[in-house]
Amino acid sequence: MKAKLSAIALMFCVSASAHAWNTETHRRIVIDAVQFMKANPGITNYAKLQAGVTRAGYTIEQFAQALGQGAVDPDYFADTYICGSTTGFCESSPLWGALTIARYTSYWHFQNHGAGRDVHGNPFGGYDYSKNPVRGDIDNLAVTWLLNDYLDDGPGGMSGWFGDGTKYNTYGKTEANYRLGGYSTPAMYGDFQTMPFQPIDNLAQHFWQQFLAQPSAQTLGFVMHSTDLLQPHHTWSTSGMNHSGWEQWVDSYYYTEKLNDPALVKAALADFTPLSPTQVDIRPLLTQGGTYSYKYGSAVLYSTDHGDRVNVARKMVPHSIAMVVHILNRAAERL
Repeated sequence: MKAKLSAIALMFCVSASAHAWNTETHRRIVIDAVQFMKANPGITNYAKLQAGVTRAGYTIEQFAQALGQGAVDPDYFADTYICGSTTGFCESSPLWGALTIARYTSYWHFQNHGAGRDVHGNPFGGYDYSKNPVRGDIDNLAVTWLLNDYLDDGPGGMSGWFGDGTKYNTYGKTEANYRLGGYSTPAMYGDFQTMPFQPIDNLAQHFWQQFLAQPSAQTLGFVMHSTDLLQPHHTWSTSGMNHSGWEQWVDSYYYTEKLNDPALVKAALADFTPLSPTQVDIRPLLTQGGTYSYKYGSAVLYSTDHGDRVNVARKMVPHSIAMVVHILNRAAERL
């Protein structure tokens, strides 16, 4: 128990904001994508986007803000509970909920390009400690704390030695939403150290399908959380390896280093295959973003040098904005 308390204390100190682009970075990327479309109507679907937004009763600025907030929100979902193998208590974050940022829901925000096809049938799986290509301090601290703990699968499912403290049925709700026809069993989520979390492109596809069925800025914003695919730690699948420090650096230098340079965004558009006006499955586009960050972003896992970070950020942020532009070009057909 003492070792576990020491591990979680260290996790608290170094990772309270880990697991995704920082809140403001997510928001800025989406707002910058809308502004890029507004400034470049000849090469984007801005006219249709503006028409749809106007019909919905928004100004384009209000829409961008609502979309940006939606892109932030998935980091705060209270939809993922992991339960103690001994106690059976189920919680949504370390320290029994004391960390309001680093929630277990963040484990759905990865696409592991170091392991390939997963047990669910996805071309690339999500976070899976046993298959991660690299493991940093936070990964190892988490597996120490959560060793043999299981995913909440509702009343009558898995339990700890001393009972079943189910709170949400994450397997039957969250995992089921992100399964998208793939293969899963509760037993796959019986031990944290081998849990094959669904990848973030499935999260985005789930909310994209909701958007297509009933368009809203909120659900479309949830889709945009998939820009985590351009955060290299999310495709190298690690919570450590300078993860939090890199994201804080991007937040701090977003404007001073001109990471959102429109010229870089325009060039980045060409690195994606555009979605067709009727395309239903957007995951191929998202995977292109993940492939790019895995190929060109690994330096920030190993280096904190300012120059190295600038070099990577001036690739990843413009490609994040460009990916959002491509999604919005398609979304404009439905608004």
